[in-house]
Amino acid sequence: MSGLLPNSSVSVPTAPAPLRIGLIGFGCVGQGLYDILRRLPEFGAEVRRIAVKNPAKARPLPADQFTYHADELLADPELDVLVEVIDDAAEAFRLVSSALRQGRRVVTANKAMVAQHLPELVALQQHHGGTLLYEAAVCGSIPVIRTLDAYFGQEPLRSVSGIFNGSSNYVLTRMGSEGSDYAPALAEAQAKGFAETDPTLDMAAFDPRSKAVILAAHAYGVLLSPEQVLNLGIENVSATDIAYAGLEGQKVKVVAGLYLLPDGQLTVLVTPQFVGPASPLYAVDDEFNGVIIEAEFAGTQFLRGRGAGGHSTGSAVLADLAALRGDFRYAYAKLNAQPLTYTTDLELEIYIRTDNELLLDQLGFTDITEEADEDGYIVGYVPLCALLQYRDALRKAGAFVARTGNVRPATAHSDESQVLEAVSC
Repeated sequence: MSGLLPNSSVSVPTAPAPLRIGLIGFGCVGQGLYDILRRLPEFGAEVRRIAVKNPAKARPLPADQFTYHADELLADPELDVLVEVIDDAAEAFRLVSSALRQGRRVVTANKAMVAQHLPELVALQQHHGGTLLYEAAVCGSIPVIRTLDAYFGQEPLRSVSGIFNGSSNYVLTRMGSEGSDYAPALAEAQAKGFAETDPTLDMAAFDPRSKAVILAAHAYGVLLSPEQVLNLGIENVSATDIAYAGLEGQKVKVVAGLYLLPDGQLTVLVTPQFVGPASPLYAVDDEFNGVIIEAEFAGTQFLRGRGAGGHSTGSAVLADLAALRGDFRYAYAKLNAQPLTYTTDLELEIYIRTDNELLLDQLGFTDITEEADEDGYIVGYVPLCALLQYRDALRKAGAFVARTGNVRPATAHSDESQVLEAVSC
């Protein structure tokens, strides 16, 4: 007869003590996490203290549940984890770096802060023994950082690319499916909560640039400053540009690309791009994000999920909390490997629509493959370094730029055989 006798002495594992969380910020993500933890009491975590900035702002919880001095949470030794979800990058760095100097465990969703200060944040963890996780900073609910750091921590990657911003993707989807202009599509995105009142960070591609910088550290072991990475956005996109893509059966998407070139160098850029049905990104619409990982041995992987929103981003914070409970920390394995060289010594084939002749001359086209005076656009190859140099001028001039996906070495010029298909998306 199997089974335990009634008087058997059995050691039953006890549940771990609840994680005591100090939450800094109670906006979309903070409220999303709070609601998730409320619905999942079995997870074993409770928000003990919440710090916010503005005492006058209406909130869904009683005022006595908030403090208005975040430093009080840093000074509270009874808190097991600090979760930082504010939108002020400078203040976020002050708080997070102070917590790491105390050897604390911290979760953040602030992609601008992490991108600007990643070398310092890595060093603080190494020197003081704290832990920082930031899955929620990149692509919302998609577990891309953990995938790159843990699963692909040793395998060489040919590229990591994708749609990293749901706000701009929503606007482009509306323009493509409804034929609307940019302004009404943006207004719709703002009305539905997919875009901020000031949409600059999203529409001008600063947000996906920060995310690309973070992924460069985990995918390739390269620490970049955001200013090194080209970011061109969609604030000047028009129905003409959407129609041009449609004639070729393509869509306009803002694509962030991290590409390992055949010579072993790395390049990173974020721009609109014409994407055809052969790409998994073609079907990533509305506020969704999509990430393509091309690995040397595992082949191509594709991850898709909601890139924004309280619950979707809050779920990434939840995953980080669970990981901290298991003493997980980023390995940063590739930071300790032979470092790659970062390069902008490339030529991109671009579509550009502008009436600014001086700007066209400054970009230094090496080839023009198509030109339409009536619609005001040119297709041809330009140096990547020129786009970096004149990106602010392009924005101010109202120009719209999109990659075709073709890239070649800067020395190739008109030799079409030198097009680098490996970095085409």
